[in-house]
Amino acid sequence: MDLGIKGRRAIVCASSKGLGRACAISLAEAGVHVTLTARGAEALKKTADDIRKLYPAVTVTEIVGDITTPAGREAVLKACPEPDILINNAGGPPPGDFRNWTRDDWIKAIDANMLTPIELIKATVDGMMARKFGRIVNITSAAVKAPIDILGLSNGARAGLTGFIAGLSRKTVINNVTINGLLPGPFETDRLTGTAKAEADKRGTTPEQILAERAKLNPAGRFGQPDEFGYACAFLCGAKAGFITGQNILLDGGAFPGTL
Repeated sequence: MDLGIKGRRAIVCASSKGLGRACAISLAEAGVHVTLTARGAEALKKTADDIRKLYPAVTVTEIVGDITTPAGREAVLKACPEPDILINNAGGPPPGDFRNWTRDDWIKAIDANMLTPIELIKATVDGMMARKFGRIVNITSAAVKAPIDILGLSNGARAGLTGFIAGLSRKTVINNVTINGLLPGPFETDRLTGTAKAEADKRGTTPEQILAERAKLNPAGRFGQPDEFGYACAFLCGAKAGFITGQNILLDGGAFPGTL
């Protein structure tokens, strides 16, 4: 399917691994020039090199830095000052009991998972509107739809971003700029493996056993594959997706049991 975005420019945050990497690859497959950013130089370079080999006609720029900092955002925006597509993504805050979280913990979570996306949107959305094309996708979490008690920091920060976008996305769409959320459930990523290992250590079993148990609990009987997420992201960025805005699309294999 031709998404009609060949030659467009995208910023993809936290794109060295996992879901961010999958989004970058899918956009590159659609002919989009991608600016990648992440903190880990080695993993970022590998992803950039992989994309160059797969799609040599696409320009790939990698920026090592922390997107949650002003310096990190400045470096990315300097490399790609007029993006047509913005994929907001950042690692989620750690789990825990809210009784143990300090004000600094909350500020860090809100800074990374709410204010950073807003700052990047603020820096790019007016240019998109002036050019009459823009696609912004915020990678949040299934916890926005169905909060997870031990992920209170993530629940709060990501829900705040979702509420903000609900209003803004209705103001930008008249200029063909859409803003949507993609809410991942369990996908086969390093984060999923890491949490399984932590649980396995507590229970005296193996991460493989934990993952097998978790997969069986999902209606799909498995975890999502990152490329499935990447293709959903690329579709939302397509030229013919201009009538979809302010939506939060859940990719969880049917785990959320609600009607809406």
